[in-house]
Amino acid sequence: MSPATPSDPPAAGFPDLADVARLDTATHDDPFAVLGPHCHDGIWTVTAIVPHIRKLVAVQGKKTFPLTRVRAGSSVLSGPVPGPDYRLRATAEDGTIWDYDDPYRFGPVLGDMDLHLFNEGTHRTLWQMLGTHPATQDGCDGIRFAVWAPNARRVSVVGPFNGWDGRCHPMRRRGASGVWELFLPGLPEGTLYKYELLGPDGMLLPHKADPVGFGSEHPPATASIARDISGYGWGDAAWMANRATRNAVDAPISIYEVHLGSWRRKAGGRMMSYREAAEELVDYAHDMGFTHLELLPVSEFPFDGSWGYQPVGLYAPSIRYGPPHEFRDLVDAAHRKGLGVLLDWVPGHFPADAHGLTQFDGTALYEHADPREGFHHDWNTLIYNYGRTEVRNFLVANALYWLQEYHLDGLRVDAVASMLYRDYSRKDGEWVPNIHGGRENLEAIAFLQEMNAVCYGAVPGIMTVAEESTSFPGISHPVDTGGVGFGYKWNMGWMNDTLRYIGQDPVHRKYHHHQMTFGLHYAFSENFILPISHDEVVHGKGSMLARMPGNDWERFANLRAYYGFMWGHPGKKLLFMGQEFAQPEEWNHDRGLDWAAADRPEHAGMQRLVRDLNTLYRQYPALHRADCQPDGFAWIDGGDADHSILSWIRRGGPGVPPVVVICNFTPVERTGYRIGLPEDGHWREILNTDAALYGGADRGNLGWVEAKGPGLHGQKASAELTLPPLSAVYLRHAS
Repeated sequence: MSPATPSDPPAAGFPDLADVARLDTATHDDPFAVLGPHCHDGIWTVTAIVPHIRKLVAVQGKKTFPLTRVRAGSSVLSGPVPGPDYRLRATAEDGTIWDYDDPYRFGPVLGDMDLHLFNEGTHRTLWQMLGTHPATQDGCDGIRFAVWAPNARRVSVVGPFNGWDGRCHPMRRRGASGVWELFLPGLPEGTLYKYELLGPDGMLLPHKADPVGFGSEHPPATASIARDISGYGWGDAAWMANRATRNAVDAPISIYEVHLGSWRRKAGGRMMSYREAAEELVDYAHDMGFTHLELLPVSEFPFDGSWGYQPVGLYAPSIRYGPPHEFRDLVDAAHRKGLGVLLDWVPGHFPADAHGLTQFDGTALYEHADPREGFHHDWNTLIYNYGRTEVRNFLVANALYWLQEYHLDGLRVDAVASMLYRDYSRKDGEWVPNIHGGRENLEAIAFLQEMNAVCYGAVPGIMTVAEESTSFPGISHPVDTGGVGFGYKWNMGWMNDTLRYIGQDPVHRKYHHHQMTFGLHYAFSENFILPISHDEVVHGKGSMLARMPGNDWERFANLRAYYGFMWGHPGKKLLFMGQEFAQPEEWNHDRGLDWAAADRPEHAGMQRLVRDLNTLYRQYPALHRADCQPDGFAWIDGGDADHSILSWIRRGGPGVPPVVVICNFTPVERTGYRIGLPEDGHWREILNTDAALYGGADRGNLGWVEAKGPGLHGQKASAELTLPPLSAVYLRHAS
């Protein structure tokens, strides 16, 4: 067959020249209508587009059938074949020859039900539909690709396998679903790829990473990597069967918050891998008595300095620390040690990096078109359009993905306040009211309710946690009672008040006494976690130790007393890494913690104190069972502001011996200090933060006190105590 010219009509069964021109210019939105095998009047032809080759033939058995260029200079070749069962053999300009299966001879890969559920917003395993997956079609192994881009005029898969040329592998549009798909035979796991799109105006967009990709290149490179995440051999069946009891409101929950990139650096400053963390971090957290690890975001992110809070790959564990199965190794190891694993999850915003979700198909697809609804000035990031069905499905499915595929025990949702309010950190005129004229973001609230209801319903035993800094009602109340549905809420008010107090010179503390007691007015309005997180030791705030007043001894004593106060206070506990040994400097994500400091006596003493606090917290039900219930707490004397002394009772229910906590926040030793106690008899001193093994001076009560005096502070007995300076003392009734 001679090459056609623009004036030649197409031969029967051969492509129309207008179609050829659209294929050559990569503007064709229905490539399967032209490419691949087609039968006309009983005659089979094959059409292919292969740039930069000398020759192309179809191969059936031992016979070859030449395909010729449809017109001079075109990359489209076509020719007759006996039937639709064939392979292609290409000869490059340099004479290299290779055989391959034609992607355009395969049928659709997605079912109609998948597409329906996605457009309906109820596809709970969306990651099994979109993204890349190893697949076998008609006996051929390869990878299937699927991506949502409803407003694109053309979408192609590009990568090193086709020279990043969007002409080579345009995708099939699946009707009105907005989804594009393609099966590429012969591609192995580990293939680099991106998507090339034409926007609705026909303009070529920057190459996009896969929104549902399971892996990415090492930053600053931005391509997605096809990963097979199936077939992992979990060893945590015992943990999974019983974890509901570990996450319950009556369980001891003490969380160690970790940034994997800087917990411990390796030789040459290399970041620790998931597998190294599975040994070193897990063993350390277990030895320290924590019940859970909480990881700062590991969803792939482009900029190290964002700490993961500006993700572009919500479905990809960051390759900084290893591939997906190795992240599973970390979770599995934690579970086998009896540790839960929580992940910081960021559905509140995303960065505007060109390869990410911004203007994904040339329109405001994932975000809002109006910056008054869709842009965070604080972080220069975009806001998801929670009112769009497919976007909401993308996010809810992502929460399920981490919980189901990686056996995570919970998600801590970042910056919830920024989602709840349309005027968050905005001036008048910079935000759009809701349909009722109010400031609440009704669509975001509905999304959070759906996410919580779906996750708790689909994945037994998990927890969700809100970082929410306002007094929005019902954050940790069930959805069916009008709440937002989280299991727990960070108590940001308690954290801010108590840190302001403990940062005061003790001589002034009596004027700020309410900052330590005010939290009890609302302590049981939500299921609270008391967080001293990474945000408290960055941006010039200094380390926890540096925030304490006084000389060196007083700073350590203040911090020990504060931790004693925190562990005795109602609410679950959270410390950021390094705080447990009083790291001298504030956290720097570019280097590891100062582990050399942890070997110095005063720091080792702090570390021992935190370990013992965790042990007591787990050991004694009075300290944890009623963390979220008002009957688990009673003041003995919360009003001794002049002496900056607080005392209270923790109870764990009938038959559980109470624990009494007394805190002295002055550098003055108080002897003969009488307080009321709920029972007479022997009270054992189970903790004293002034103990020498913690770095103190061993002042106290020689291990016990006897309650035999008259009733006081509304209690039926009393005792005289010695309260060391800047200390917390725990007493437990020896019943």
